Amino acid sequence: MADVTALTFLALCLPLAGALAAPFTIRVFGANGAWLLAIAPLLAFLHFVRFVPLIARGEVVAGGYVWVPSYNLSFSWFIDGLSLAFALLITGIGTLIVLYAGAYLKGHKDQGRFFSFIFLFMGAMLGIVVSDSFLMFFIFWELTSITSFLLIGFDHEREAARRAALQALVVTGGGGLFLLAGLLLLWNMSGVTQMSLLIGSGDAVRENPLYFAALILVLGGAFTKSAQFPFHFWLPNAMEAPTPVSVYLHSATMVKAGVYLLMRLNPVMGATPAWEILLPFFGGLTLVVGAALAIGQTDLKLKLAYTTVSSLGLLVLLVGFGSEYAVEAAALYLVAHCLFKGALFMVAGIIDHETGTRDITRLGGLMRAMPLTAIIALAAAFSMAGLPPLFGFLAKEEIYRALAGSDIRALTFTLIAIFGNALMFAVAFAVALNPFLGRPVETPKHPHEAPLLLWLGPAILAVLGLFAAVFSSFTHAALSSPISAAIRQSPVDIDISLAPHLGLPLALSVLTVLSGIGIYWQLARARLLMAVLLRSAGRGPDHGFDLAVSGLVRLAGRITRLIQPGRLEIYVICTFVCVAAILLVPPVVYGELPRLPVWPADVRLHEWVVFLIAAVGLAGVLVARDRLTAIVSLGIQGFAVSIIFLLFGAPDLSFTQFMVETLSVVILALVMTRLRLVAADRRPPARRIFHAALALGCGLGFTLLLMRATQTPFNDALTAFFNTYSKSIAHGANVVNVIIVDFRGTDTLGEIAVVAVAGLAILALIRIRAGTERKLAANDPDAIEAEG
Repeated sequence: MADVTALTFLALCLPLAGALAAPFTIRVFGANGAWLLAIAPLLAFLHFVRFVPLIARGEVVAGGYVWVPSYNLSFSWFIDGLSLAFALLITGIGTLIVLYAGAYLKGHKDQGRFFSFIFLFMGAMLGIVVSDSFLMFFIFWELTSITSFLLIGFDHEREAARRAALQALVVTGGGGLFLLAGLLLLWNMSGVTQMSLLIGSGDAVRENPLYFAALILVLGGAFTKSAQFPFHFWLPNAMEAPTPVSVYLHSATMVKAGVYLLMRLNPVMGATPAWEILLPFFGGLTLVVGAALAIGQTDLKLKLAYTTVSSLGLLVLLVGFGSEYAVEAAALYLVAHCLFKGALFMVAGIIDHETGTRDITRLGGLMRAMPLTAIIALAAAFSMAGLPPLFGFLAKEEIYRALAGSDIRALTFTLIAIFGNALMFAVAFAVALNPFLGRPVETPKHPHEAPLLLWLGPAILAVLGLFAAVFSSFTHAALSSPISAAIRQSPVDIDISLAPHLGLPLALSVLTVLSGIGIYWQLARARLLMAVLLRSAGRGPDHGFDLAVSGLVRLAGRITRLIQPGRLEIYVICTFVCVAAILLVPPVVYGELPRLPVWPADVRLHEWVVFLIAAVGLAGVLVARDRLTAIVSLGIQGFAVSIIFLLFGAPDLSFTQFMVETLSVVILALVMTRLRLVAADRRPPARRIFHAALALGCGLGFTLLLMRATQTPFNDALTAFFNTYSKSIAHGANVVNVIIVDFRGTDTLGEIAVVAVAGLAILALIRIRAGTERKLAANDPDAIEAEG
C-alpha cells in the first residue's frame, strides 16, 4: 500500500512538475513541446485509471502524510467514486487541452507561461477533488481562484481581459471566504477536520442549531464558484481567456468545483427542508436564466458559456431535489456535460482559429472547407440536445425520470427542466449547424480544416460521448454508479441504456425535442425577443459589480483622506489617543485599577535629592520657553531616573538608560539645529491644553499599568528557567546578557533593526537640502509636493 501512497502523491505533483518544465520545454521544442508536456497529465490519468475496478467494488483509496501533527493537520487524500470521476476528467481532458493549446497558441510569445498557468490550475483542481483535510481542500480551492485569475487575464494588455480576471477573482475569492467560515463551523459542529470523517457526521450536523448558518456559508462558496444566479455574470466574462482555458474551465474544472462541493456534502447537509428548497430554487432559476441569455448571444463562446451556466443550474437543482433518481441523473449529466461541452468549446475555438471570427451571424457554409469539424460539432450537439445515440440522451431520460411527478413541486421543476433543455437544444444546433450550413460567407481568414492537434481533442470527446452511451453498462459500472454511490453513501446500480423504454421520461424528451426544434426554427425572433427583454429588465448583476467596485474605491478614498490627511501632527495625536484609551479604559471598565502606593519611610537623604532633581527636570520641560532648554531639562530628568535605577539595584538598566538619554539629547539637539525649527513653542492655548491632557492621559495610563504589574504576585517560573539554563545552554554567566543575546536574540535583532532604520531616517532629515528645510520646518508637505 506504501507504493500506492507514494505513487498517488507523485500523480498529484505531476501537474506542478509540468508547470516548472513548461517554459523550458516550449523554449527548446516550440509548439511541439506540447506532446512532451501532455505526458504529465496522461501519467496522472493512467494512475487514477488503476483505481477504477477498486472503486467500482465500493472501496475507497485513502492516504497521505502528516503535515502539522500538533494541529492535527495532514496532507491527505480520500478517493471514492465522486473524487475518482473528477480526477479522471481533470487529467484526461487536461491531456487533450495541453495538446489543443499546443496548436492553438502556436507561435505565441508567452506559450510557455500559458502552459505553466494551465498546469498550476490543473494541480489546484486536482487537489480540490481528492483532498480529505479541510485545510488542504480550502488551500486548493483558493488556488483555483488565483490560477484562473492568471489564465483569464493571460492577455493582460487588453482591458477587457484584466476586468474579467479581476471580476472572477473577486467573486470566487469572496465566495472562498464564505466557504472558509462554513468549514470552520462544520469543524465546530462535528469535531472533525477530514471529509471522510465528516460524511459520517450527517445527523450531528443537521441537528446542530448552527446548521442553517453553515449551510448558507457553504452555499456562498459553492454558488459563487459554480456561477449560480445571481453570481452567474463572471463566467461568460471569463470568455476573455484563450479558448483552451475556456474549454478546461467549463468542461472539467473550476466551474464544477461548487457542484462537487455540494455533491460531497450531500450526505452531511442534504435531506433537510432548507437544502431541498434552496438548491432546486436557485438551480432552476440559474437553468432558465442561463439558457435564455444563451439564446440572445451571437458569439459562439458566449452562447456556450451561458449554456454552461444553465447546465450548472440543472446539476444544482438535481443535487438538491433529494431523490435517488435525481442523484443518478446528476451523475449522468455531469459526465455527459464534460464530454459534449469540452468538444463544442474546442470546435468554437477551431472555427475562430481558422476563420478569424466567432460571430455566428458572420459564419456560414463551412461544411465544404471543414467537414471533419462539422461532424464533430454535430455529434457533440446531439449529446447536448439529449438525442440518441449519445450519452446526453441517457442523462436527459434520467433527469425526467427523477423530476416527473404529480405534486406541484415536481410539476414545477419538470416544466423548468423542459423549458431549459429546449433552449439548450436550440443553442446546441445553432452552434453546430449555423456555421457549417447555408451559403458560404466571407470570413476574415480563408477557412480550411484544422491541424491534427486542434481536432484530435474534440473528436476523442465526441467519440467518448457515443461510446459511453453504446456501452452504457460499462460506463455505469465504472463511473455513473460509483459517483451516485458516493453522493448517496449507499450502493447504487444505474441501468438506463439506449434500449427502447417507452414511458413518461421518453414522452417528456420528445416534448423537449419538439420545443427545441421550434425555438431553433425561430432563432432570429427568439434572439430579438431576448434583446427586448434584456433592455426592459435594465442593467444586470454585471453592471452591479462595476457599481460595487467603484463604490468601494470611492469609500476607500474617503476613509484614506479622513485618517491619513498628510499631517504628521494628526497621526501622532491619533496614536497617543489610542495608547491612552488602551491603557485607561480596560482597568476602569473591568475594575482592575491598582491600589494607591504607600510611600516608604526609609528613604535616605541622597535618594530624596535624586528624586528632587528628577522633579526639577520635569518642571523645566513644562516651563521652558524654547525647545533647546526643554530638551536639556528632559535629559536631566532622564539622568536622574537612571541614578534611581542604579541606587535600587538595576545597574544594567541604569546603564541602558544613560545611553538612551545621552543619545536622545544629542540627536534631538542636532535635528533641531539642522532643521531650523522655530525656537519657541507658539501653539495656541487651546491646543496646548489638549496636548497637555493627552500627555497626562498617556502618562497616567503607563503609571497605572506599572503599578498594577508590580502589585501582581511575582511568578518566578521564568527566573528559575533562565537561572537553570543560561549557563548550561547558552554558556553565559550573566543572565541578563544571555537573555538579550541568546534567548531573545531574534527580538534583539529586531530592536537593532528598528534603531538602525530610525537612525537612517534621522540622517536623512539632517542631510536634507537647505531649500527644503524651510518647508519641513513649517510642516507643509503640500508646498513641498507643489515645488516638486
